[in-house]
Amino acid sequence: MYATPIFQAAGLDANGVSVYIVSDNSLNAFVAGGQKLFINTGLLLKADTPEQVMGVMAHETGHIAGGHLSRIHDQLRNASAISILSTLAGVAAGVAAGRSDVGTAAILGGQNVAQRNFLAYSRTQESSADQAGVKFLTDVGISSRGMLDFMKKLEGQELLSTASQDPYLRSHPLTTERVDFLANFVANSDLKDKKVSPELYERHARMRAKLYAFTNHIQNTLRTYPETDTSIAARYARAIAYYRDSQLDPALEIIKGLIADEPENPYFEELEGQVLLEFGRAADAVPPLQKSVDLSGGAPLIRLLLAHAMIETGDPAMLEPAKANLIGVLSRERGNSSAWRFRAIVESRLGNEGEASLSQAEYSLLSGDRQAASYHAVQAERKLEKGTATWLRSQDILQATDPDGQDKKNAEKDAPK
Repeated sequence: MYATPIFQAAGLDANGVSVYIVSDNSLNAFVAGGQKLFINTGLLLKADTPEQVMGVMAHETGHIAGGHLSRIHDQLRNASAISILSTLAGVAAGVAAGRSDVGTAAILGGQNVAQRNFLAYSRTQESSADQAGVKFLTDVGISSRGMLDFMKKLEGQELLSTASQDPYLRSHPLTTERVDFLANFVANSDLKDKKVSPELYERHARMRAKLYAFTNHIQNTLRTYPETDTSIAARYARAIAYYRDSQLDPALEIIKGLIADEPENPYFEELEGQVLLEFGRAADAVPPLQKSVDLSGGAPLIRLLLAHAMIETGDPAMLEPAKANLIGVLSRERGNSSAWRFRAIVESRLGNEGEASLSQAEYSLLSGDRQAASYHAVQAERKLEKGTATWLRSQDILQATDPDGQDKKNAEKDAPK
């Protein structure tokens, strides 16, 4: 809801930029690996307004559009031995865990000398990203006050020790010149007092409530969103809190009320399906998840959850619909490892052993297990019809994982005569 117009203003293909939400309470956001934007849950929770999130995203988009990643490649390589590599490795470990919706990052601080060298190198790029960011925001009619307000959140941390600062400040050096530039820009902007729509403020409130409930103990959630707060966001948070505390009945009661208030909201239907599935009621989970898929226009993550529920029913009649949903997910997110894992299960149960082996090879490849990927690709090659698209894909995986053909030779040697 925040990103697409900003990406378009920057001349980027919005479908070509991946946004990952990192389950980390610290305040941080960064770009890595090309057009990949990582945003910590801590930043989203600490952002009081949608404009603050948009300000951060506009700034990070400035880094992407400015090609800053390629220009500082050598400097990043030098710094990574001390701190940068540890940070990115932590993120990669979470993203590779099979959950494309949420990653887990281990953010590690580096030595002061490396930090100083890196910050000295990147100050010019930070200012450049600010200038690009305010332009992108202005082009789409959004005030840059959110970016300024976010900077002010960080100002008070500059006197703290490095270990006490949020990672965003350590990797995005804040200077007086940057704050002054933003303050002057906002003061002279025709958009300075313009706010985004009330609908976006409401969605922001619900997003924060959802994240808070999923990342905090039930007692904290009920304290922050007490029963006296009857807003949609608060009820949403309490439903999630009860569900995470294994209190099925109060969770479902609140969810049913939310659905009654907003019957066309796909996310309330999704939550009902998720709750029912995780409490062992897979068959009951299918209808709300199917409705959620329909209402969301086939959102891949919801469709994946629906396929999972269909598999868990144990009903053979659900296997083909589950397969269709997984194919739909993979048509939009080919790198979704969970979808390949579930597809391997479905294909095996349908008796499609070649497709099952190929799906398992895809899953193993995405999970970084090249040996397993090679093994399953060999099995797929033997079971699939030669010359078909799937057979050719097994060849691609073998070329990537077993270029000398040794695994294939071993498999042929061990095969029953």
